[in-house]
Amino acid sequence: MIPWVQLDSAKTPDGTQELRLKRRGSEFSIMLGTNELMNSRLSGSEEALAKLSCQKIAGHRRPRILIGGLGMGFTLRAALAELGNDASIVVAELVPAVVAWARGPMTEIFGGCLDDPRVIIHGTDVGQLIQSDPAAWDAILLDVDNGPEGIVHKSNNALYSLQGLGAARAALKPGGVLAVWSQGPDSDFTRRLKRAGFAVEEVNTRANGKRGARHVIWIATNGSR
Repeated sequence: MIPWVQLDSAKTPDGTQELRLKRRGSEFSIMLGTNELMNSRLSGSEEALAKLSCQKIAGHRRPRILIGGLGMGFTLRAALAELGNDASIVVAELVPAVVAWARGPMTEIFGGCLDDPRVIIHGTDVGQLIQSDPAAWDAILLDVDNGPEGIVHKSNNALYSLQGLGAARAALKPGGVLAVWSQGPDSDFTRRLKRAGFAVEEVNTRANGKRGARHVIWIATNGSR
C-alpha cells in the first residue's frame, strides 16, 4: 500500500483549523483535521452540482455563474464543459493556498481550467459577492462546506440562514438557480429554502458515478423569467 504524504497545509480563514493537502500516488486528498473534505477519485456529486444547475439555466444568454469554493475544481470543470463561450464564471476562494495547490501539485487534475478566459478567481468571501450585486447571477453554486453548516469557516453559517438565503435570492436573476452541495440530507435547510421563496428540488447523487456515498444537492429556483 502506498502511504499518504502530506504536501502542504494552510489555516482556515478564521485561523482556528488547518487544511492539509495529501497525496498517495496519483490520488489527492484535502483534509480538515480528520475529516476528508474532498478526494480526487470522488468527483461525481460535485460535477452533478454544475450539470444540474447548468441544465436549469439552459437558454440564458451570456450566463453569469458564481461558484463558492474552488476545491479540486470538479464543479468548475463541469460547468465549463456545460456552458458556451458567452458564459462567465467567478470562483470565490478564501484560502490562497487552495489556488496555489491548483496551480502547483494538482496542476494535472485542473487541466488548465483556471486559465480559461471565461474564469475569474476572487480571493474573497462568496457571501460578500452575493450581497454586492443584486440580480447579477444566473446561478450560484455553493460547495464551501460539507453541507449547509459552516465547518470550514464558521461565518459560512450566514450563507445558509434565512437572511443569507434571502440575499442569494436577491442576487439571482429571474429564473436563476441557487445550488447547494451536501454530504447528506437536512430537512431544516429544505424548509428554510422554501421559506426564503425558492422552488426547491432535493436531488440524491453518488460520490462516484453509480457508486460511493450518497450526497444531496439542493436546486432552488428563483421564480420564472
